[in-house]
Amino acid sequence: MNEKTIEVVVLIGAGSIGLAIARRVSAGKHILVADLREENNQAVAKTLSEAGFAVSTTLVDVSSRSSVHALVEKAVSLGMVTGLIHAAGVSPSQASPATILKVDLFGTALVLEEFGHIMAAGGSGIVIASQSGHRLPALTPELNKALATTAADELLSLPFLRDNQVTDSLHAYQLSKRGNALRVMAEAVRWGKKGARINCISPGIIITPLAKDELAGPRGDGYRRMIGISAAGRAGTPDEVATLAALLMGADGAFITGSDFLMDGGVTAAYWYGELAPQ
Repeated sequence: MNEKTIEVVVLIGAGSIGLAIARRVSAGKHILVADLREENNQAVAKTLSEAGFAVSTTLVDVSSRSSVHALVEKAVSLGMVTGLIHAAGVSPSQASPATILKVDLFGTALVLEEFGHIMAAGGSGIVIASQSGHRLPALTPELNKALATTAADELLSLPFLRDNQVTDSLHAYQLSKRGNALRVMAEAVRWGKKGARINCISPGIIITPLAKDELAGPRGDGYRRMIGISAAGRAGTPDEVATLAALLMGADGAFITGSDFLMDGGVTAAYWYGELAPQ
């Protein structure tokens, strides 16, 4: 009798959104949870194992190629990698511009590059970006292409991403999240040659510990105003993001790849065409 091949879903970033997605898409599969902090790994692993999932954990620093490569090797040792949930990142209130670019922009490019080599046919992935990427004014075609296709190890050397050009944490975050969506589109071409898919979700304000940091930080009043003026009139939940992710990663989303989905309750619409529009 042939042994059943174990399917592996890799969750990078042991936070509320990634956890919610993993619960939705990982039934009957092995989940490898990877985070920078062991306590985060153990908390998520406990929740998942108590809900009946098979779970392993490992540490990862997404800004280090050797660390991401070790994660890939660990995942492959467990079985056939059919799912990737990339939900790791830092926010404008948590880090400097240089750290945001290194973790959110370079780290995402690195993860997609490394996992693109080993993703199984029929596999799919999700990158969690942000509504902030949709609030950055349009870039030139040349800058878009540079963010989308520059080799990961050369990305932070681009002239417009150097320290003297990106001096504000919010600007770094917006550039990073725009870059994530563009990178997903470009990587979808490469992943498609292996029969795999990759998409991006750009959530608005979702109630997570990270969002609570933002609401308590210097930009908190602005975030509360966004929520109040938005069409939905409320923040979102991790489970709502997971509902969309389950569609994109599952059979019903088989015709969707290289796409970015904005889900922010209407905040971006209000920013460009409503009461939040810059004066």
